[in-house]
Amino acid sequence: MPTTPDRPDDSDDPFAVAEAADVTHETVPVGAARPTEGIETVPGEAGRPTEGIDRPPGREQRTVLVDDKVLADRETVRLPRQRRSPGGPRSRAPLPVAAAFATLWAALLSYLPVAVVVGLARTLEGSGGLAGAAHAGLAGWMLGHGVPIGTSIGSLGLTPLLLSMLIVWRLNRAGLHVTRAVGARRSSSTARALSVAFAIALTYSLLGSVLALVVDGKGTEVTAGRAALNFFLLGLAGALAGSLRGTDALRAWAGRLPGPLRHGLRTGVVAALLVLAAGAAVTGLSVALGGGQAADMISAYRTGVVGQAGVTLVSLAYGANGSVWAAAYLLGPGFALGTGSVVRLGEVTAGPLPSLPLLAGLPDGPMGVAGALLLALPVFAGLAAGWLLTLRLAREAREATREKATSGPPEPAWSLVLGGGLIAGPVAGVALGLMAGFSGGPLGDGRMATIGPDPWPVALVATAVLGVSAAVGAAAARRFRSASRA
Repeated sequence: MPTTPDRPDDSDDPFAVAEAADVTHETVPVGAARPTEGIETVPGEAGRPTEGIDRPPGREQRTVLVDDKVLADRETVRLPRQRRSPGGPRSRAPLPVAAAFATLWAALLSYLPVAVVVGLARTLEGSGGLAGAAHAGLAGWMLGHGVPIGTSIGSLGLTPLLLSMLIVWRLNRAGLHVTRAVGARRSSSTARALSVAFAIALTYSLLGSVLALVVDGKGTEVTAGRAALNFFLLGLAGALAGSLRGTDALRAWAGRLPGPLRHGLRTGVVAALLVLAAGAAVTGLSVALGGGQAADMISAYRTGVVGQAGVTLVSLAYGANGSVWAAAYLLGPGFALGTGSVVRLGEVTAGPLPSLPLLAGLPDGPMGVAGALLLALPVFAGLAAGWLLTLRLAREAREATREKATSGPPEPAWSLVLGGGLIAGPVAGVALGLMAGFSGGPLGDGRMATIGPDPWPVALVATAVLGVSAAVGAAAARRFRSASRA
């Protein structure tokens, strides 16, 4: 066996020996014709014996590399670059450390926007220093977690859903980052995802209880136990979504579900989102039509430009609540804006309201023919969700046919089409009912103690309307595809 050459003294390439040792050379007898391709010579030294070539028969040729080339009159052999071997297993962060860091970072990023808005308003208007602004911003941030704040006018429990969405999104990112940090990415173990979510939720709950003690005081009363519970539930929901997304556990879990249930869950979520989108469109259109009244409401606040900007930002923070209320209005049950009040298509009973630009788009009375057209929007949302269900089933059938190399993709089975559409109704009803419950709350102990839609009627009506319309839309799409293929 040939020996591995040592690295030349004049070479600074640490991989020259390893690269030269991995090259298989051809045995060339002395005197035989040698190929000239790839051989370089130095002018004036032609005819010089080449080292490593003129050797007795039966010896293998050896080539010593110096900076990827040989010295004069030596064969030049271009060797493939060898990749460095990995330096060992990548270090993984301990779960408690990763969860603590990601949770604190998520809390800071969701708190800063609230603190900046409140701080600018209070500082520039001379209503307090930075400490007071940070304290008020922290109270508003806790309100975004659904934690009631006790004030001089009563309990404030109307959660700004836009802020809640920001909080959940940051917790979702925290769950994803911790999953990667502890090495659970692409793992199909549900236990790993649950452990990550539980660690983040526990840390977040501890943080919420500590901050509740900081906020609790004169003018802002907060219960530490309620804060710990709300922070834990919100942290668990947000982090679990992120940890499941960072692993393959959700895909493996969904693959074990029956086909109608799996497609029904997806279609129900799509139907609920379409109804919420319709509510957001109606809210935006109504506020735009009442733009003059909204401008008068903003100018009524004698707090300067910064204060008026703060009122506008507060209205935007509650814009998601308005979309949910409008969705309940389109479904039929409507919503309340005070004790004894009701706002629905066929009846509008409301007393004095706060001067918020978001309320400028409220209807003045019952809707006539336009109300009947608005009632059709949830039906169209269910039909669209059912149509999309059939299109997805057809695409999956086409992909399965392509993998099996058979001719003519079959139409989706009626059990999947109708089953998925009917199951979508309860799923959408539960989703919209929960959103209706989260969107309401008290604004004091007086007449404004009841604000928002009643979740139970919203859930029941959404289940019936969206379940039937989704099934009809899915069946119509399948019939249309069958007729077009005939």
